[in-house]
Amino acid sequence: MFALDRLRALDALARHGSIAGAAGALHLTPSAVSQQLAKLEREAGAPLTEPAGRGLRLTPAGRMLAEHAAEILARVAAARLDLDRLRDEVVGELRIGAIPTSVHALAPPTLSRLRAAHPDLRVALADGEAEETLPAVLAGDLDLAVVENWDGLPAPIPPGTSRARLCEDVIDLLLPADHRLAGRGPVDLGDVDDLDWVADGDDNRAGAWLVYTLRAAGLEPRVTCRVRGFGMHVELVAGIGVAALVPRLARPPLPASVAVVATDPCLRRSIDAVWRTDRDTAAVRAAVEAFRAVAAERDAAVAASG
Repeated sequence: MFALDRLRALDALARHGSIAGAAGALHLTPSAVSQQLAKLEREAGAPLTEPAGRGLRLTPAGRMLAEHAAEILARVAAARLDLDRLRDEVVGELRIGAIPTSVHALAPPTLSRLRAAHPDLRVALADGEAEETLPAVLAGDLDLAVVENWDGLPAPIPPGTSRARLCEDVIDLLLPADHRLAGRGPVDLGDVDDLDWVADGDDNRAGAWLVYTLRAAGLEPRVTCRVRGFGMHVELVAGIGVAALVPRLARPPLPASVAVVATDPCLRRSIDAVWRTDRDTAAVRAAVEAFRAVAAERDAAVAASG
């Protein structure tokens, strides 16, 4: 209803007691201040000033509106300060959507690191596949998505987004421990022609990638189980003797009845962070760096363990 420039003119008049004083405070000419006040009077529908000797003074309506103007301008200044802090400091709320495997392996230490380093940052976390999280980033419902890129089936890159690589993840072949290929060196997937397979759901890229990869190795897979969650894949390998391809980030401790076998060629996926380019805030950048640091520490620990 009231333009901020006009409220500033009224507030300056109330503070400095004259048109000349208000003009000096606002770096305007006295004529410009008078014009702003005249427009504000028309918006208010009531006289805001009255003659007082050679100057002006506020009417009761002017004093009341000036009090509101001071409060409004203070709130606007506070909002601008908060927005500037949000851009330049790691504060506010950060909403992250992440693939379940990164939630399991990377998110807890990453969130702990962010909380310790940035106590004014509130992080909300939800799991979800790229098909769910990327549209939410574009809609502004999420600030950051952690997605996976399967060789030959990468996550899409929506226009208007930025992307950063967080880490690489090796994918191993899991077999029953008594299988003829268990305990051997790198295995050509085309040689695993005597087992059924477990794959992720057929409505996501992980499941499609397994079929794509096995066909590229010259094998038409018999996928008898389609189950979400690599932990369940491990249980099915142990329980009914199927084969599985499981990323290391997603792999739980293995029972003795399951063997891990390297593949030739080595299979990998990458983990990326994606955010809207026009929302490249300090909080987003801090989260990306924290995810990278946690992934690097994890890789170093795996390498050190042999």
